[in-house]
Amino acid sequence: MQIGLVLSTTPSYSETFFRSKIKGLREQGMDVRLYCQSKKDDFNHCPVILSPKVSRNPLLQSWYFLKEFVLLLPHLPAIIRYINLERTEGTEFLQLLKKIYLNAHLLKANLDWLHFGFATMALGSETVAKAIGAKMAVSFRGFDIAVYPVKYPGCYTILWEYVDKIHTISNDLLVLAKKHGLPDGIPIEKITPAIDVNLFKPNSKIVNAEELVFVTTGRLHWKKGFVQTIEVLAILKAQGLKFTYKIIGEGPEYERIAFAAYQLGLKNEILFLGKLPHHQVKKELESTSIYIQYSIQEGFCNAVLEAQAMGKLCIVSNAEGLSENVLHEKTGWVVPKNNPQALAETIKKVLGLRSDERNTITQIAQKRVREEFNIEKQQKEFLDFYN
Repeated sequence: MQIGLVLSTTPSYSETFFRSKIKGLREQGMDVRLYCQSKKDDFNHCPVILSPKVSRNPLLQSWYFLKEFVLLLPHLPAIIRYINLERTEGTEFLQLLKKIYLNAHLLKANLDWLHFGFATMALGSETVAKAIGAKMAVSFRGFDIAVYPVKYPGCYTILWEYVDKIHTISNDLLVLAKKHGLPDGIPIEKITPAIDVNLFKPNSKIVNAEELVFVTTGRLHWKKGFVQTIEVLAILKAQGLKFTYKIIGEGPEYERIAFAAYQLGLKNEILFLGKLPHHQVKKELESTSIYIQYSIQEGFCNAVLEAQAMGKLCIVSNAEGLSENVLHEKTGWVVPKNNPQALAETIKKVLGLRSDERNTITQIAQKRVREEFNIEKQQKEFLDFYN
């Protein structure tokens, strides 16, 4: 079976979801190919086919355009089908030429499945799979369903007409997709993220009970709720709580988050550790007292799975998949988002638990992550998805 996975770029070291999926499928004899706009030097998990080049130089772009259309000639039947499908959707001539060029790497493909790793990646390519005689799959992950359609209502109307199967990482994302027009008749399968449970497991290191350390891992972006978390910690500091808050990750809103820490008087309590490899993330988690993920929007969040697997007490918001990731008062605590008082009270409640109560929570969480969110289980589910 030949499977084409469409992403903007090849998965980085930290994107275990895609890397483990590719590895598992290939180990089962599947022919997996990545279709991307760019390729990282360290990626060698499968063949990579890059999309046509785009240049601001008109002469250079004209050459790219001509060269690509010549290469498309052996695939004329697929091109004709694609043109007919796009005409049915009302695509105008000049726009059609542009779409043929941008989708040229896909229109030349010989695949059984064309799988767009994010719903937004399928925009402008909705009819390609049918044109090349492949089935079309799309994954829902977070931003593409929870945020993008709010900004661009009706953006997936054409996609719903052509998609053959849906992959979602959480039930909440599926509910949102239905609000944005996903029809009932399309087959859907939930396959959650997974982690390396052999790496993220607790060791014998004893955490200093007198040294309170909070940790959050994630891209420095508004949807991760860092500013809201800092506001809550400022309240707790004013009430006499002493702590260190470590933020692991990098992103476009570092200045905003760092300024919030400074303005709220937490400059000395907050450490920005930047982007870390897995083994260093594990090391930071070893000394963590409570892991906090107070996101405004979150598809599922591997970092929370890693913290639970390490035996850490986890407090998360109820943003999308987080309430499936953590079971409230069973494997951690789920707090309504945009409710700083509720988060502050929950942190104080967790800090006041007896040691046996903490151990019960963490042990149940560890067992659940090992059994339900391991990479081997995820790989088998993806094999079943295509079969």
